[in-house]
Amino acid sequence: MSKYNQIYSDLLASITTERLERGARLPSESELMDSYQASRGTVRKAIELLQERGFAQKIHGKGTFVLSPNPIEFQLGGIVSFQETYPGLGDDVSTEVVEFSQFPLEGPLRAHLQAEEGSLITRIKRVRRIDGKRVILDINHFVADLIPGLDRQIAEQSIYAYIEQTLQLSISYAQRTIEASPRSKDDQQLLDLDGQSHVIVVSNQTFLQDGRQFEYTESRHTLDKFYFSDVARR
Repeated sequence: MSKYNQIYSDLLASITTERLERGARLPSESELMDSYQASRGTVRKAIELLQERGFAQKIHGKGTFVLSPNPIEFQLGGIVSFQETYPGLGDDVSTEVVEFSQFPLEGPLRAHLQAEEGSLITRIKRVRRIDGKRVILDINHFVADLIPGLDRQIAEQSIYAYIEQTLQLSISYAQRTIEASPRSKDDQQLLDLDGQSHVIVVSNQTFLQDGRQFEYTESRHTLDKFYFSDVARR
């Protein structure tokens, strides 16, 4: 793990476990440089990542402060994996891989992925349980040429950690839509809907730093467990 990722991960853990509460000031750049024997650029990169993902806000002349220690909030302004957000959700949190398959890109999926027709696609369906209830169904589609080597074990942990740490690729940005959608057959079979007729669907087209799209994902949420927030900046 790179040093900036280590600083980021340690600060994120302090936020999600609420050792650093909402409104708390993060250690200064100088303090972090001393603690980690890191350069100012490395420290700033870690802090900027916290800001981009909606966990902190830098206030000129005062420091950097915790915005949201509650990872149940879906942060619209950042690209955050489930593994990065789940530590504060409780002790009973788990992921089950219910499908892992590969097939050529064709049909309606072509409208969501910028890849050549016939490109090999890896599809992964994962059910997220919190406190015993199945509350999220993630349906990920990855371009296999860009994200090689995926398997069920990686899918049970953190795919984004694999992409960034093992493949050494930089994830840059996502185009995102959020809508209420009638429940699908998958939703009915794989989520605990408790009679709900709709789910919240968060769709992401996610791109690498060089502009190539590597992923299209639908994250399907039950209505009762999650709410969505954003950090607006001028």
